[in-house]
Amino acid sequence: MDPAAFDVATTWHTWVVLIGIAVIVALYATERFSIELTSLVALVGLLVFFNFFPVFGPSGEKLLTAGTLLQGFANPALLAILALLVVGQGLLHSGAFDTTTTRLIELGRNRPKLILFVAFIAVLVISAVMNNTPVTVLFIPIVAAVAARTDTPVSKVMIPISFMSILGGTTTLIGTSTNLLVAESARQLSDLNIGFFDISVLGLLFAGIGAVYVLGVMPRLLPDYRSLAGTVTGSGEKFIAQLFVNPEHPLVGETVEGTTLPGTPGMTIRMIQRGEHPLLPPFKDIAIRSGDVIIIAASRDEFSDLLKSRPEFFKGFIGEKGLARVHSGPQAGRQPSDLMLTEAIVPPGSRMIGYTSEQIGFRHRTNTILLGIQRRNRMIRSHMEDIRLEAGDVLLLFGSRADKKALRSNRDLVLFEGEGIDVPNLQHASRARIIFALMLIAAASGIVPIVTAASLGAVGMIATGCLNVRQAARAIDRRIFILVGTALALGISLQATGGAALLAQFLATALAGQPPWMLLSAFFLLVAVMTNLLTNNATAVLFTPIAISLAASVNVDPTPFVFAVIFGANCSFATPMGYQTNLLVMGPGQYNFSDYLRSGTPLVIILWLAFTLAAPIYFGL
Repeated sequence: MDPAAFDVATTWHTWVVLIGIAVIVALYATERFSIELTSLVALVGLLVFFNFFPVFGPSGEKLLTAGTLLQGFANPALLAILALLVVGQGLLHSGAFDTTTTRLIELGRNRPKLILFVAFIAVLVISAVMNNTPVTVLFIPIVAAVAARTDTPVSKVMIPISFMSILGGTTTLIGTSTNLLVAESARQLSDLNIGFFDISVLGLLFAGIGAVYVLGVMPRLLPDYRSLAGTVTGSGEKFIAQLFVNPEHPLVGETVEGTTLPGTPGMTIRMIQRGEHPLLPPFKDIAIRSGDVIIIAASRDEFSDLLKSRPEFFKGFIGEKGLARVHSGPQAGRQPSDLMLTEAIVPPGSRMIGYTSEQIGFRHRTNTILLGIQRRNRMIRSHMEDIRLEAGDVLLLFGSRADKKALRSNRDLVLFEGEGIDVPNLQHASRARIIFALMLIAAASGIVPIVTAASLGAVGMIATGCLNVRQAARAIDRRIFILVGTALALGISLQATGGAALLAQFLATALAGQPPWMLLSAFFLLVAVMTNLLTNNATAVLFTPIAISLAASVNVDPTPFVFAVIFGANCSFATPMGYQTNLLVMGPGQYNFSDYLRSGTPLVIILWLAFTLAAPIYFGL
C-alpha cells in the first residue's frame, strides 16, 4: 500500500516512532533482554529523541515534553491496578479465603470431581472482582490436592486455572488490568467513558463460551504430565540441584563418563565446578575430587529414591554444605523416616523474590534444605546460591514432616501438595473481607472513581494490619509499573506524531469497501495475535489509540473498536508470556511452550468467532 495515498499528515517523526515501536515489540516478544530493561531504554530513548527533535502543535507548542511522556506513571488506571494488587495481596496474606478453600479440599475427599468443577467455577467468579494473580496462587494447591484424589495428572488442571481466571476477568471493568488501561486510555483520547458493568454482557458471553471449551475440550489437548508430587520424566521436567563433595563423600574418587552421576541412574551432570574452572559435559575419565561442586539435573522421584537407598549422598547438598547441620539442635535424633521431600512455589509478592538462597538465609528461615530449583522447565547452568528467585519458581525442599507442616503458614511460599492446607491465624481475615466488599460497592456503584476505591482499599489493608508497608510494597509488581508507564509513553507518541492514524488508515484501506463489522473482526484478530507476542497490558495501551483512529477513519462510533481491544488483549492464551498467570502455572504443570500453543490457539479462534458474530448484533453494526 502506498503511504502517499493516505490522507494522514505524517512526518519523519512518525516513521521514527513506528520503527522504534517495531523494535521494542520484537524485543518484548523475544525476551532477549528483561522487560524492565527494554522498557527503560525505550522510555529514555523517547525523552532524549523528543528533547532534541520536538514535535510542535498547530499553535507552535511542544506536544511531547518530558512531562507529557512521563504522565503515564501517574495514570489513574495504572495506580488503580497497583492498588488492586495490594488489596489482593491483603486478602491472600490475611487468609480471607482459607477457610473456604480448606472446606473445598475436605469436601473433595468424598466427591473430588464435583469439587474440581466447583473450584474452576470459583476461579471464574472470583476473578471478576479480584486480581487474577492472587486468585491463581490461591487455587493452585487446592486444585492440585483435589486432582490428586482423582488421580488426574496435574498438567490437565494447571493451565485451566490460569485461563479461567483470565476469562472471569473479562466480565467487569476491574477484572483485569487490561480493562482498566483500555478504559482510561479511551477516556483520555475520546469522550468514551466505560462503566463498571459496561463490558459485562459480552464478557459473560466470552466467559461462558471459554469455560465450556476449557472444562470440556482442553483436558483432551493437554499433555499427560504427572504432578511435581508424582512421576516426573524427561530432562525438561527436572530440577536443577547442587552437590558439594566434601572429603567424606562417597563420590570422592569416582570417575565420570558422559553425563551420568556415578551410582545414580537417571541423574545427569550439567557441570562440575572445580575451583574457578567449570568443567562441562560430556565428560571423559574425570575423577571427582573433594571440594568439587556438581550441578545435577534430577526429578523428584530420583531424589526420593536416592534418599531411600543412599542417604549419605545428601551430606553434600548445598544450602548448608552438609545435612549434619540440619540434624543439630532441636532436630537432633530425627528418624530417617521422618525426612521427606516436598515442593513449594514462590508466589508473586514473596519476600524471597530477587534474592538468592544465601541472602535469604533459606535454611534458617524455613528449617529445610533447598535441593533444587525449577524455572519454566529451563535448566540453569549456574551455582544455586547465585540464582535469584523469581515468582513462579518451583523449589524442591528437604526436611521433616514438622517442617513441611510449618511451611503451610509461610506466606512467602505456597506448598504444592495433595495433603490439604492448614488454616492459619485468621485474625485479620474478617477485616480484609469487609474492606474488599466496601471497595467493590464503592467502585461498582460509582460513588467514587475506581482508582479512589482501590486506593482506599489498599490503605485500609495496611491500616488494619492485614498487610504491613513492606508486604504492600512487595505486592506492587515493578514490571507492570515500568511496562505500562513506558507503553503509555509509546501510545502518546504514536498518537501525537500521527502514527496511530496512519496505522488505522492502513487497516481501513486494506479492507476498503468491506462493512464495518468485518473491519472490527480483523482488528480484533490482530489485537488477539499481538497480545500473545507481547503482554496483555502493552497490547492494550498501544492499540487503544489505533482503535480510536480506526473508528474515526470509517466514521463509526469508537466503542466497538475499544471493546475489541479489551477482549482481544485478554485473549492471551496461546503463549506463556501472554499473561502473568500463564507463567505462574508453567512450573507446577510441567508445561512447554507448545502446550500453550496447542491448547490456547483454538480458544483464541473460538473467541474471535464469537466476537465476530456477537459484536455486530450488540452494537448494531
